[in-house]
Amino acid sequence: MPRLRSNPGAEKRRAERAGRRAETLAALYLRMKLFRILAKRFKTPVGEIDIVARRGRLLVFAEVKHRKTPGAAALEAVHQSRIARAAQWFMMSNPQFSGFDCRIDVIVLAPGHWPYHLENAFSVS
Repeated sequence: MPRLRSNPGAEKRRAERAGRRAETLAALYLRMKLFRILAKRFKTPVGEIDIVARRGRLLVFAEVKHRKTPGAAALEAVHQSRIARAAQWFMMSNPQFSGFDCRIDVIVLAPGHWPYHLENAFSVS
């Protein structure tokens, strides 16, 4: 009987697709909360921000995590300093937002569960 081999490339592509779907759902979730999406997958030299959203004079830098089950493990996977540096880079690159309040949120999506939205998960500065 032939042995089944795992295909790490295929698994990585599946995880990438699941992550992109989670980001799309998280953006929709934020839009339902009356946020305007300014950017998705905003790349900087110091890191990437999954979603940048605005409501009034509030900017939200959202980190999106897709997990099989919701829980603290998703929050532990967040690289706080990298996201904070990327948010600071965004602010320096976009002076039109200089007087805005900013926060970093984490949105965790898991199949069969409502999105878990942790507002103001940690500081931008």
